[in-house]
Amino acid sequence: MNAPTTGVPASDIETHMQSVLEAQRADHIAAGEVSAATRKDRLSRGIDVLLKYQDKVVDALNTDFSCRAREVTMLTDVAASVVPMKHALKHVDKWMRREKRPTIFPLNLLGGRSTIEYQPLGVVGVISPWNFPVNLTFGPLAGILAAGNRVMIKPSEFTPATSEVMAEMVNEAWDEKEVAIFTGGPEVGQAFSGLAFDHLLFTGATGIARHIMAAAARNLVPVTLELGGKSPVIISRDTDLQVAAQRIMIGKTLNAGQICLAPDYLLVPEEKLDDMVAALKSVTAEMYPKLLDNPEYTSVVNERHYQRLNGYLEDLVQRGGTATPINPANEDFGAQQGTHKIPPTLIVNPPEDSKVLEEEIFGPLLPIRTYKDFDETISYVNSRPRPLAAYYFGQNKSEEEAVLKRITSGGACINDVIMHVLQEELPFGGVGPSGMGAYHGHEGFRNFSHAKSVYRQSRFNVAKLGGMLPPYGDATEKSIKMQVKK
Repeated sequence: MNAPTTGVPASDIETHMQSVLEAQRADHIAAGEVSAATRKDRLSRGIDVLLKYQDKVVDALNTDFSCRAREVTMLTDVAASVVPMKHALKHVDKWMRREKRPTIFPLNLLGGRSTIEYQPLGVVGVISPWNFPVNLTFGPLAGILAAGNRVMIKPSEFTPATSEVMAEMVNEAWDEKEVAIFTGGPEVGQAFSGLAFDHLLFTGATGIARHIMAAAARNLVPVTLELGGKSPVIISRDTDLQVAAQRIMIGKTLNAGQICLAPDYLLVPEEKLDDMVAALKSVTAEMYPKLLDNPEYTSVVNERHYQRLNGYLEDLVQRGGTATPINPANEDFGAQQGTHKIPPTLIVNPPEDSKVLEEEIFGPLLPIRTYKDFDETISYVNSRPRPLAAYYFGQNKSEEEAVLKRITSGGACINDVIMHVLQEELPFGGVGPSGMGAYHGHEGFRNFSHAKSVYRQSRFNVAKLGGMLPPYGDATEKSIKMQVKK
């Protein structure tokens, strides 16, 4: 059975996790080839436990956030975990097949054959975040288990109730030698990141990722880093502003903007600014006529992040900027008790050195910058660290191509935000400071597999026929000339 690390003395944590890692690796090696049936069984158990515990997950996340709607959790954590597992279950037989590759002339004519065979890596570590803790734990398991690996998980300490429910789920669904989970605080995470996994997946902040990568490097552990950054939204002059505003604000208010892919700032034609602001206000009021006692509007996760976001607003004011809360019912957010809600807040043309333009927001604050010429938008985005996503609203094909071809981002959406992450066969990942590596669907299977190159030689003495067998002679020279000619 999985044993939680809560209460385990700090000196024993690393030893405890190391013993589980060794047991998983030994069991993996002893088992040999991981059959499709075994992989499907592990995936099926994951699906079953997600469905069984869905109500507990809803309650736990509502507890951790102090206000998080059942519908939000069902869509973004439960369903968003079940779907990738079902997708992997359906396709794992196909993904496991030996992949044929061309063999060079004349070896192909002589019967030589080249293939790629996908092998499990072994034991994969998963460090998951607090914003969608179930999805960003169980979602990656789809590719990891489909690839035939064992797994060790460290969930976030910022969502302790959810972490405890996930520990119950893991205990029930898998043997500790298949999947193990370790709850606890930073000391657990620090010890976990230093283990000699065969691969490590980290989802979280770029600053923390630097420490994770450094710890992994000590054991030459390859990493997949799913980070964030400031994902821009570019509004064209021919955009239907009402449609764009609704889609933007769905992405910005879902989970109170605590999403790595949330729109981080808008770039709007200067003559469209007033209309854009009006549209953002009207669609938000339609979705949330009130906010404080509305269970559908999520609270900021904890006091620390509540103070961080308010600190951004204080910094803005100190630099001469202004913020406009969207507060349809004129509620007093200073009077709330038990929650950390912040209204959706528009920040028009903030100073360039303000924190809302320098830091990833990860909350319901939305800066808006204006532009005169479209090329300004491309230059502005490219002057900043590469984002996890870039979003374009408009019908101008040359502008669309400029966004797709000239901006380097992890992913992109045209006339929407965030929706690309729902497409199971599109790889999800960042680039540069927004991450490295990708998963989801077939790409996830490949990411967590070793692509082994295999060459099968023919029955002929190829070395002699090709002049590679000493003593060298005419056949050698003929082979060289054939290969180096233009």
